[in-house]
Amino acid sequence: MSKALVATQAPEAPASGASGARRFWPRLRAQRAAMVAAETVALLVLVALAAPLLTALEGQDPTTYHSALVDSARGGVPIGSLGGISSDHWLGVEPQTGRDLFARLVYGARVSLGVALTATTVQVVLGVVVGVTAALGNRWVDQLLSRATDIIVAMPLIIMALALLAVVPSGFPRPVLVSLIIGFVAWGTIGKIARAATLSLKNLDHVAAARLSGWSTWRIARRELLPGLAAPVITYAALMVPSNIAIEAALSFLGVGVKPPTPSWGQMLTSANVWYQAAPQYLLLPAGALFVTVLALTVLSDGVRTALDPRAASRLRVGTGRRQEAQTNAATVTVKANAGKEAGS
Repeated sequence: MSKALVATQAPEAPASGASGARRFWPRLRAQRAAMVAAETVALLVLVALAAPLLTALEGQDPTTYHSALVDSARGGVPIGSLGGISSDHWLGVEPQTGRDLFARLVYGARVSLGVALTATTVQVVLGVVVGVTAALGNRWVDQLLSRATDIIVAMPLIIMALALLAVVPSGFPRPVLVSLIIGFVAWGTIGKIARAATLSLKNLDHVAAARLSGWSTWRIARRELLPGLAAPVITYAALMVPSNIAIEAALSFLGVGVKPPTPSWGQMLTSANVWYQAAPQYLLLPAGALFVTVLALTVLSDGVRTALDPRAASRLRVGTGRRQEAQTNAATVTVKANAGKEAGS
């Protein structure tokens, strides 16, 4: 009888996970703000991937100097209105060097988004592996990995990144190095999330049924636990992407991130620090790109969180059905009033 119970209970988890995935997309599509943010992020990714094509259409590249387009007598200010905007240079040119701003901006998107996504992937993989291993291991393994995670969480990310970036040889590809350092230094929080979720999941009936059926620990983790971890891990990972973009920009602004001539939004902000009065577009363009990217990713992450956990109210009420919510509240008040009248009569 127990074998029959195990056989009937064990296969139920994948079906539940599949139905949860089917419910996720309608919930996400119902949030207009999240969909606008998703379209914005998709457009930014498309621009980053199509950077060579876009710069070829313009006829420029991000590294060629155009000294004839800057006024050396004024310290290198771009010649012409609005920073030298023309049919050949769609967003103008960089002060002092005359490099094309449009080309550097779209190539900078590749670096900033690539670093953020790679770092987030490293954080998720390390955090989930350490968290699940700690939750499923014995007491000594759990204590060892939990203390190591606490140390990682307590480390100041910027200071550790500055120290590591300073000692690595300059020949190592800087975008890859920045991605790895952010990923290896900042996985602690998601490790704690994965451990806590695994501890709550491993006591559920379908996990116990899989254990009684003789499944190995690895198979239980892969088939029964990882689908349950998807919601909290994806939610937090979506929040980590804009945070990692800001960290890469901060490191480049401090001069230890992506090095010239490789374009990066943070590195462009570093160079534009002294040109905000003479050539404001040189500062506003990368700053605006960073603002739009971080805002879109933050709104999208909030929408993902709400779609994965519909019981949680969205922190951002823009475009999430205010009118429908007001109508529901009004209907509830009416029903209560009618019920009170009937009770009084």
